[in-house]
Amino acid sequence: MKVEIFTDGSALGNPGPGGYGVVLRSGRHYREISAGYKLTTNNRMELMAVIAGLEALKKKGTDVCVYSDSTYVVKAVEEGWLNNWMAKGFKKTKNVDLWKRYLTVAQRHKVRFVWIKGHAGHPQNEKCDQLAVKAASAPEEDLLEDSGFIGSRLLLHPEHPDEGPGSTTG
Repeated sequence: MKVEIFTDGSALGNPGPGGYGVVLRSGRHYREISAGYKLTTNNRMELMAVIAGLEALKKKGTDVCVYSDSTYVVKAVEEGWLNNWMAKGFKKTKNVDLWKRYLTVAQRHKVRFVWIKGHAGHPQNEKCDQLAVKAASAPEEDLLEDSGFIGSRLLLHPEHPDEGPGSTTG
């Protein structure tokens, strides 16, 4: 079985509220997935979109082509950045929690990535962008906590959790 997964992430502010959108296609099957988070980054949402798409697959060993406009995600996998980060124990690597989650789910399938230009009229990418922005724009009470992002900020500044990167305090 072959599946196409189209993904996009969005952050309204970086960091700020964020969301991801996913379109899965296989033959006559079609599914959309999205979720929003209270405080996160664009790169985290780009990677979460890929993870959510892969986690939605039911059959092990699926041939998957992931289409993403994120050079961060595509190059990390296709150009070996992720392998280098793993070899160095993920030292000085951002989003380690999500990369480990990606590795766990990706090993169950045959995954390859294709970079597509964002906001260039690609129908599925445009749909994913709409899903991601809508998810990020949901009322705050409907948004999820990105515990991995919050945790990484606390590790950087345990005594001042509101003074991490991107803080406006001052």
